[in-house]
Amino acid sequence: MKHAVLSGIIAVLTAALFLGGCAGSYQARSVDLKNSPLVDPGILVKGSGDEALYRYVNPQSAGRQYDKMLIDPVMILKDGELSDKERENYQNLANNAYLYLSEEMKKYFTIITVPEPGAIRVQWAIIDADSSKPVRNTLSTFVPFGIGLSIVKVAVTGKQSGVGEITTQIKFTDAVSGELLAADLDRRVGGKEITELWSSWYNADEALKYWAKRMGYVACTQKKLEGCVKPQ
Repeated sequence: MKHAVLSGIIAVLTAALFLGGCAGSYQARSVDLKNSPLVDPGILVKGSGDEALYRYVNPQSAGRQYDKMLIDPVMILKDGELSDKERENYQNLANNAYLYLSEEMKKYFTIITVPEPGAIRVQWAIIDADSSKPVRNTLSTFVPFGIGLSIVKVAVTGKQSGVGEITTQIKFTDAVSGELLAADLDRRVGGKEITELWSSWYNADEALKYWAKRMGYVACTQKKLEGCVKPQ
């Protein structure tokens, strides 16, 4: 009987790890293209591979050299009214996003506070975010019945049960002329990080870290530097 119980526990833990691994977030299957407040959605095209779900790159920007960057405060563009608590949570995410991006970009650019020639301006907006639901998240990670439901939900929606998610858009322009250089629209949903099941905004925050590191990786490769690390 003890062996049977042990086998059952191992099976549940194995299924939980298979279901989400240790990733704090992963790319969603889709995002509403209408959620494009920073650029005309008509110019966005579907990304491929590990690119953003929708993206735009100005073909005239190839070969331009930029060595400075102006990073605007991260915007909150959630539709509808937010409660005081929700706004506080969103603002914490926005503050973190600005910090993560600044830390990454200062490796490759001189960070400035006013527009200057040779500078890229970055505008990043949180369009929507949802916290994880700790009780549901835990049950769908460790309880066999919950795991089964979560697997079904992944198959249908691409999102596990009880996890958080976040949708953002980022826009790159010439800091002086305002010419649009590039834009991304992306959405990430939560993985089942076993040690963070009770942290409601962990998934959204991990997505922001990923995007910041991803932008750092792109900057590193565009500048043809060595040792560029691609985020997972």
